This record gives sequence, structure tokens and C-alpha cells, in this order.
Amino acid sequence: MKTRKLTAKREEVQMKKVYILATGGTISAAGEEGKTSGYHDGKFDVHELLESIKGVGEIAALEGEQILNISSDDITCGDWIALAKRINRLAEDPSIDGVVITHGTNTMEETAYFLNLTVKTRKPVVLTGSMRPATANSADGPQNLYEAVSLAASKEAEGKGVLVVFADGIFSADRVQKVNCFRPAAFDGKDFGCIGYMQDSVPRFLQLPAKKHTVDTEFTVEGVDVLPKVEIAYFYADADPDILEFLSSRAQGLILAGAGSGLMSKSWKQEIRKLSERIPIVRTTRVGNGMVSWDHCDEELKTIPGQTLIPVKARILLSLALLRTSGRDELQNIFQLY
Repeated sequence: MKTRKLTAKREEVQMKKVYILATGGTISAAGEEGKTSGYHDGKFDVHELLESIKGVGEIAALEGEQILNISSDDITCGDWIALAKRINRLAEDPSIDGVVITHGTNTMEETAYFLNLTVKTRKPVVLTGSMRPATANSADGPQNLYEAVSLAASKEAEGKGVLVVFADGIFSADRVQKVNCFRPAAFDGKDFGCIGYMQDSVPRFLQLPAKKHTVDTEFTVEGVDVLPKVEIAYFYADADPDILEFLSSRAQGLILAGAGSGLMSKSWKQEIRKLSERIPIVRTTRVGNGMVSWDHCDEELKTIPGQTLIPVKARILLSLALLRTSGRDELQNIFQLY
């Protein structure tokens, strides 16, 4: 993979150093001047993005590379593994104090959660992006990137896992979720809200991430090239249960995005009861908030409650967990921990 290097002269010995990994997305996009729609990703590289941000060079010495240049819709599990390995190597460099990843918003919550489980550093790792292209009036990318660099350079962010900064909010990777596909304040932390705010270059933390992350997890990408395949089945009224057999035949695990507290019809339950003898099945909810905890149906169907994880994050956790075990009791314990 070709990468373009970016270097900035460190003017002060005491200045923190932040490394930028650019992956593409709307923050790198261009379109008709002033417009917020009809743009194309990947028109600006990491160097051009940073040149557009006033004062960022006073926050930290900067270095970086264009590790990817794609829409986040096109990111793959292989890209996640490569990104985690790159961050782990960068974190070993004592001169680097933090890492920022610029990323498309559509799957940012997934990348953040994967990295939260697999990077092995207490140094700050921060994701950000934008809802408006760089050529729009009031583009939100420059401020988001300014705040991400500031957070990655801060002592306060150390040991708090992978974070997302967006529209002045600081979000933990296990909770963050895209909740708006149109407005600049596009992310939230579900029932829990944000864990802090950015006020220009100053982070103000209000709470700590509650789940195990980064150096405290049992997961690693070292020696890993592919992940076990896990699919998601979305339940809706009168949903055809045949989709469950189709998806399970192609996967090593299955996530159920159920109605309400992770529930589904009798016809789905009949199919799940058979399939759970073959592969692990995790119950989650299609509802944006709440918790799927143990229910009598888990004993009946041999399923695993997904707790507070949304379906796409439960898919990531199950995929990583299957690298270690396929036992239902062990998997259930993992979902309680993470």
C-alpha cells in the first residue's frame, strides 16, 4: 500500500506529537462550492486537510499518512486489522503521544469499537470526520479535526480507550452511535450520552468508559489476517424465517436485531432453536437505546443476550470472540465484560 507522508517541524521540545491516519470519507470530500450534497470523497489528502485548520500546529507537532482513501461504506474487516496493526506499531514509538484517524461517518462507530477491542496502548486514539464536505459553507471537518488533534495530544485522554470526537462531544467507542444522517451533530452515546466535551482545544471529561478496552482486553490482531464471519438478521413483522438459514449457512455466528428487547416471532424462534445447536446466536435489539439482558428465551433458544451493544457492534465482538472460543458460556461472559 502506498502512503503519503506528512511531516511538520517540531518547534518546541515540550510539544506533543500526534500522528494522523487518514482513511477518506466526507471530511476529505469536495463538491460544488458552498453545497452540502453531491460531493465526492477522497479529493483532499491528509496534508491538505491539516493546512486548512488554523492553529492546529500550535497544539501538537504533526505527522501522518494516507493509509486509505475510501468511503467508510467500503471499509472491510481486513482494513480494520491493518489499521489496528498500524496503530499498535505507532504506539510503540516513544516520540508519538497520540493518534488521530479521519474516517467516514457511516461506519465510524464500527471501526472505533473494533479498535477499542484490539489496539494495545494507553495513548489516546481518536476518530473524527465530518458530515459536510470541505467545500461546503460552514464545513464541520476543520473544527472536528482540530478538536481531535487537541484531544489526542492531551494527558486527560490517556487510558480512556478509543474515543470519537464530533461536534464538540467526546464519545467512548463502546457507546457511540450515528443517530442522524443529515445534521452536523450526527453522533450520540445512546442512553449514556457523551463522556465529555471539547471546548476549543480543552477536553472536559464528565465520566469514564465503563467497559474493558485496549490493553485490558483479551483480543489481539497479531497473527490475524481474517476474522470469523458473522452476519446480522433484522427482524420485522412477518419476517421470513428462511433468511436465518440462509445467513447461518454462510457464517460462523449470527446476530439477531430483534424487536423491542430483542424478541421475535414464533416462526423465527423455531428456526433459531435449530440453528443455535450449530452456531452461536446473539440477541440484540433494533431499537436505538436500552439493554437486552438474560431472558427465559435465552435458555429455551440457547441464545446469548447482547447487553447494551447495538447489532453492528455485537457482530464485531462475536467475531473477535470466535477467535478464542465457540463455547456458549464463555461467549456469554465476554458479552457481559465488553
